[in-house]
Amino acid sequence: MPWLFALAMLLAGCAAPRQLVIDPAPSSRAGDTDQLPSLYHPKPVSTLHGKASYYWEPQPTASGERFNPRKLTAAHKSLPMHSVVRVVNLRNGKNVIVRINDRGPYIRGRIIDLSKAAAEHIDMIKAGVVTVRVEVLKKIDVMPKPNRKLKRTN
Repeated sequence: MPWLFALAMLLAGCAAPRQLVIDPAPSSRAGDTDQLPSLYHPKPVSTLHGKASYYWEPQPTASGERFNPRKLTAAHKSLPMHSVVRVVNLRNGKNVIVRINDRGPYIRGRIIDLSKAAAEHIDMIKAGVVTVRVEVLKKIDVMPKPNRKLKRTN
């Protein structure tokens, strides 16, 4: 029977690695092949810990776009605009990938303000404010059109 335990441990160690992350809000329109979605490495570049809140009222954002509570976006005080981060609710382990498109929150102790849709993904609506881990993701450069035939110049 010890071999069964060893086999179970071996198989548990073969779990699939984290998948690449696709941009939660690609800038191109659906069906536009000129712009491929951006890819991000699943391993974070840096990690922040603190409190998260959420907001839901449509308003202008610091990036110039109109805030939409149904999009997966967030506000952060210092991360570059359009950074992509993974926000993990430390109470339940649920996570969501969001794009930074606004500045804030401006309440002491809070590090990120999520859109209502993002807050729903990590089940924080009822609590309002939760402790989170914010993982900053690094963009992976890819060739824009990998299947395009190259023209030969002789």
